[in-house]
Amino acid sequence: MEAPLTPRSSRYPSTPDPGPSYWVTPRHLAGDDGILADRICDTLAESGWASWTTARSTLLFLSPNGLAGAEWIRTDPGFLLGDLPIAWQISARAHRDSALIEWNAYFTTGTPHEAVADFLLAVAARTDLVTNYAGTEVVMSALTALGWPRDIDQPETTAWDAGMSAGFTWSLLPKEIQDGDPRPDLAGWQAWAEPRPASPYLWSAMFSPSTPHDLVAAFASSIASPAPVRRRILPELSAGHITFSLPG
Repeated sequence: MEAPLTPRSSRYPSTPDPGPSYWVTPRHLAGDDGILADRICDTLAESGWASWTTARSTLLFLSPNGLAGAEWIRTDPGFLLGDLPIAWQISARAHRDSALIEWNAYFTTGTPHEAVADFLLAVAARTDLVTNYAGTEVVMSALTALGWPRDIDQPETTAWDAGMSAGFTWSLLPKEIQDGDPRPDLAGWQAWAEPRPASPYLWSAMFSPSTPHDLVAAFASSIASPAPVRRRILPELSAGHITFSLPG
C-alpha cells in the first residue's frame, strides 16, 4: 500500500442515513455507515475528552490526562492512504508538557467505527501511552485467534482474513507517516480492506512505528471480530462479499 481530506458539515462532519438498518458481517467489509465522525465524537465525549475547532476548521479532542489527541481532519486536505481521505488522526506524547508527538495512527473514511472506537478506548485505558509492553506477536495472535490465517511467506508479520479481502501487516511505512523516532525506513502496522483484487480500497489504517503493539492489537481484535454490526448504508464495494439481515 502506498500513502499518496474533503469536507462535510453538521454537528460533526457527517450525517447518519435515516433508512432501515441491517445486521452485517464480516465487520471489516461493513464500512463506516457514513457516521464515522459522529460515532467517534460520541465515544470521545462520553470518555471525557475535551474538544474544540482548530484554526484549520478541524475538530480536535484531548484526553483527560492530556497525553492523547484525536483529530477529525477530513476538512483539511493533507495526504491520502490507499487513495482514500484520512478521517481521524490519533496521536500521543509521553508527558503533558512535551511538544514531541511520539506516535500517530491514521484511519481513512470507510473504516468500521467500532474498531476505531475500540482503539481509542484502549488508548484511554493506558496511563503510559508510549512504552511498548509487547512485541509484534500480540497483534498477530489477536488476528489468528479470530480466524485470520498467517501469510505463507511472512507468517510472523502478515495475516489475511479468510476471504483474502483484508490484510494486516508489519512493514515499511510511507514517508508521510509521522513518528517521534526520526530514523528513516522504520516498520509499522498497516491494515486495509480490498473486497476484490485490484479494486479500490474500502478503508485503510496505518500506525506509526512507535505505536504500542497492544494498542494496535485492540484495533486488530475489533476489526476481525465475527460479531455482526448494525448498518444503514451497505458499501457498494462489498457487494457479494457481505451477509446482511434485518434485525429480528
